[in-house]
Amino acid sequence: MTIVSGQPSFADEKFIVVQSTTSTQNSGLFDHILPIFQKKTGIEVRVVAVGTGQAIKNAVNGDGDVLFVHAKPAEEKFVADGFGVSRADVMYNDFVIVGPSDDPAGVAGSSDVTAALKTIADAKALFASRGDDSGTHKAERRLWKAAGIDPTASSGDWYRETGSGMGATLNTGTGMGAYVMTDRATWISFGNKGDYRIAVEGDPVLFNQYGVILVNPEAHPHVKALLGQQFIDWLLSKEGQDAIADYKVDGQQLFFPNANKGQS
Repeated sequence: MTIVSGQPSFADEKFIVVQSTTSTQNSGLFDHILPIFQKKTGIEVRVVAVGTGQAIKNAVNGDGDVLFVHAKPAEEKFVADGFGVSRADVMYNDFVIVGPSDDPAGVAGSSDVTAALKTIADAKALFASRGDDSGTHKAERRLWKAAGIDPTASSGDWYRETGSGMGATLNTGTGMGAYVMTDRATWISFGNKGDYRIAVEGDPVLFNQYGVILVNPEAHPHVKALLGQQFIDWLLSKEGQDAIADYKVDGQQLFFPNANKGQS
C-alpha cells in the first residue's frame, strides 16, 4: 500500500466506478440495491449515469470498472473488441410510448408499436426523442427503421431531438404535448406525468434487456477487476437478483431479474 502523509493512496480506496445508463439511476434502483451490496462487501459503488452510448464510450476509454447498460448488440461488440471480459444478462423490463390524454395521433391502446409509429409520423404528431445514442434511443431508431420511416428527416418539425437523458426528455415531451418512448421503470418513477398516459405497450419488440460487463483489465490495467467482479457476481447471485426484484414504486416492480438465462 502506498502511504502519503499517513493516509492510504486514492487508488487503494475500496470503491469501483460503474458506467451505467440513466434508467438504473433515475428509477431509484441503485439507491435501493447499492447500500445492500456495500453493507455486505464494504465496496462503495460510484455510478456514472449517462446514456448507454456514452457509457460504452467511457468504458472503452477505461473510465470505469464495470459497464451496466441496455443495448445488447453494442455490449456484445464491446466484448468482441476486447474492451470487456464477458457479458451477462442481469434483468429486463420493457419500453412504452407515452402521450397526452387527448391522443392527437389516435394510437392509445395499441400493442403494435410499428403501426403506431407510422400513424404518428403520418399525423405529424409531435414526438420527442432523446437523440443521444442511449439504449432507449438505439431501440427507438430500430423501431422507426422497422416502420420504414426516417424521422430525422423531420427533425425540428414534428420530430424533436432533445439530446438529453430520459427524465429531461420526458419533461420536454410533456411540456410540448409530444409522444415519448421511455423505459417503463423511468416512467413509473417520473413525477411530472400531468395528463400523460401509456399509449402503446405490450409489443414483444419493446422488450428491454440489461447486461453487465467487467471492463477488461488487459485493455486497461488500472481496472479494479477483483472488486468489479465481486459486484457482478453479487448482481447475478440470488441475493442480488432478489434485491432487484424487491425494488418497487407505488407497488409496481420496475425490473425483473433474469441472470443466467442467457449469457454471452
